[in-house]
Amino acid sequence: MIEFESVTKRFGSFTAVDAVSLHVRQGEFLTLLGPSGCGKTTLLRMLSGFETPDLGAIRIAGEDVTALPPYRRNVNQVFQSYALFPHLNVRDNIAFGLRMQKVPKVEARRRVEEIVEMVALGGFEARMPHQLSGGQRQRVALARALVPGPAVLLLDEPLSALDAKLRRQMQVELKRLQRRLGTTFVFVTHDQEEALTMSDRIAVMRGGRVEQLGTPTEIYHRPVSGFVAEFVGEANLLAAERVGGEQGRDGAALRVRLEGGLELSVPAMAWPGGAARARVSVRPEKLCVSKRPIEGVENLFQAVIAEEIFQGAFDHLVLRTEAGTVLSAVVPNESAVMEALHEGDRVWCGLHADDLVIVAA
Repeated sequence: MIEFESVTKRFGSFTAVDAVSLHVRQGEFLTLLGPSGCGKTTLLRMLSGFETPDLGAIRIAGEDVTALPPYRRNVNQVFQSYALFPHLNVRDNIAFGLRMQKVPKVEARRRVEEIVEMVALGGFEARMPHQLSGGQRQRVALARALVPGPAVLLLDEPLSALDAKLRRQMQVELKRLQRRLGTTFVFVTHDQEEALTMSDRIAVMRGGRVEQLGTPTEIYHRPVSGFVAEFVGEANLLAAERVGGEQGRDGAALRVRLEGGLELSVPAMAWPGGAARARVSVRPEKLCVSKRPIEGVENLFQAVIAEEIFQGAFDHLVLRTEAGTVLSAVVPNESAVMEALHEGDRVWCGLHADDLVIVAA
C-alpha cells in the first residue's frame, strides 16, 4: 500500500530522515516508534504531503505521490490536538469531509450514522466539542478522518493528551476499529507500550533511520541493537567478553564474562563470529528469582537483593551477584510475598541461555 524508496529530508544542515526505504502492507497497522527528533513525524508529514522529500520517492497503492499536494492523496490524518471545528457539533464535524467531496446528503447521513455507531458516539451527535470528554473528542476526530474512506489513515500521537487509564482503553478500541475497517494505519508514537499493544509491525527509528522493523514480538524479544533493547521496554544491557570455547556435546553454547565478573553460557550461534566482545541483553522478567535453587536452567548463580521496589502487581528487584554484576529483575508480586523476598536476602537466580540476546559491541 505504501512504499518509501530511499527517502531523505534535510532542514538546512540537519538530516531529519536519512535514506529510508520502508514498505507498508495493505490493511496493516504500522507504528513509527522512536524518541523525539528521530524523524518519525517528518516521515509521516512527507507521506501526508505536508513536506516534500529532498531525495527518493513515495508511492501509495502504486501511484507516485512524491510531488502531489495533500488534497490529491487518498490519505487522512488525525492530529495530536484533534483539530475539531469548535463551532460545529459532532455530526457536522464528522460530515465535514463528505461535504467537501460533495457526497449526496442521503449517502452522507448514512455514512455518518454508520461511523458514529462504530466509534460509540450514539446520542452525542448534537453536542459541541467543548461539551465532550477527551476520549469523546478523540473518537470524533477518528470518525471525521475515517468517514471519507481513505486508503491510509495517519495518526500523529493521537492518544498523548489522554490520562493513563483512558489511553489504554483507547489503544484497544483503536486497534479493534482498524481491524474491522481494514484501513491501513500508520501510527506515530514515542510510547513503547502503545506500539507493542496496537501494532502489526513496528519500525523503530533512530537518527533519521529505521533501526529495526519487525513484529512486536520480534522487536521485544530479539532486538538487533542495544538501542532497540533499551528503548523498547526495560533491559539489562551489559558488556560481555568471550572467555570459553564451545560447550556441550553439540557445541551449542559459549562461556562469556559480563561486566562485573558474572560468567554465563550463551548460545554459540548468536555470538558475532570471531568477535572477542559483544553486549548481552536480558529482559528483567526473564530472570527467575527464588530462595531455593532453580532447576532446568543453563545459568544458575546467587545474588543479594540490593533494592526492592513495589510496583503493584510486580516487584522490581535490583540484584548484586557475588562477582559484582548488577542486574534488574521483575517478579510477580505474589511470588515476592509467598517467598518473602526482601532487601538484603541472598537468593538464587536462573537464566535460560536462549533468553540472553547478543547485540554487537
